[in-house]
Amino acid sequence: MQIRFWGTRGSLPVAPHASTITDKVADALLHASGKTFTDKAAALDYARNELEFAVGQGYGGATSCVEVDVGAGAFVVCDMGSGLREYGLDTLRRLSDGNRPKEWHFFLSHLHWDHIMGFPFFVPAFVEGAKVIIHAGHSDAEEALRRQQEEISFPVPFDWLRANIEFHTLETGREYQIGELAVSMIKQNHSHDSYGYRFRDKSGRVAIYSTDAEYKIDRMEEESAMVDFIAGADLVIADTMYSLADSVSMKEDWGHSSNIVAVDMCHEAGARRLALFHHEPTYSDADIQRMHAETIRYEELTRNQSELEVLCSYDGLCVQL
Repeated sequence: MQIRFWGTRGSLPVAPHASTITDKVADALLHASGKTFTDKAAALDYARNELEFAVGQGYGGATSCVEVDVGAGAFVVCDMGSGLREYGLDTLRRLSDGNRPKEWHFFLSHLHWDHIMGFPFFVPAFVEGAKVIIHAGHSDAEEALRRQQEEISFPVPFDWLRANIEFHTLETGREYQIGELAVSMIKQNHSHDSYGYRFRDKSGRVAIYSTDAEYKIDRMEEESAMVDFIAGADLVIADTMYSLADSVSMKEDWGHSSNIVAVDMCHEAGARRLALFHHEPTYSDADIQRMHAETIRYEELTRNQSELEVLCSYDGLCVQL
């Protein structure tokens, strides 16, 4: 099972200012002072392997879109954020070998705009004979997708899409077989509700997608259902939009969680890897990198038994389970 991140920001897409790029270039030049590179490949290798991530690369600015790929059968993706456009084009390229069906399964966490805004730009939906199946815990998912393509908001109506599009409303407490994956769902605390997903492949590997969910450090006894849901997972993709200080002060009840709570829950559940996700749109690459380092340190200080590997998701990250 491969997990590919096509969009990792929360709330709205962000693009770097010109000054941000200039700062990165200046920092890289200072770091490389006195070095020479024989060609572009050597310079790229230096940028990727010797510069700190926030300088040589970056976390990206697309909103939530995460692929769960077992390498065969239909494509599976969580949420339709702005990263969906690039994902859709990439899957069309992968179809060229003729070994996979023109079929896409979506699993929606919820219907807020940053999680569905990519669908009008999802090119496979315009392909005759393609099949798009949209799974959600919300019975009003079709209404939400149609509404954002009404004429007042978007020039291309939903009914102009050429794919065969179906909507399936899922229930918690059940396991569904979707191609090569067994999928179950849990309800989460968020405005208009949110749902997390557990994906299990035929070899038993488990990936969790849980975003836009507020879990509070002073109510952990109430979160036992989520701990059970992520138990033993190989990867937990978790909403870590805020620091602990923000999540218990000015941003309490905003529907998002902190990196600290995510580590605590993964420790209790015996998960193997945690991916920080749904990054705050006002955070710079340096801010996100700092939060990642602080989360790693917190995990080390609170670890009781086996290590929880802490990753920080970015647009383009691929994790092999």
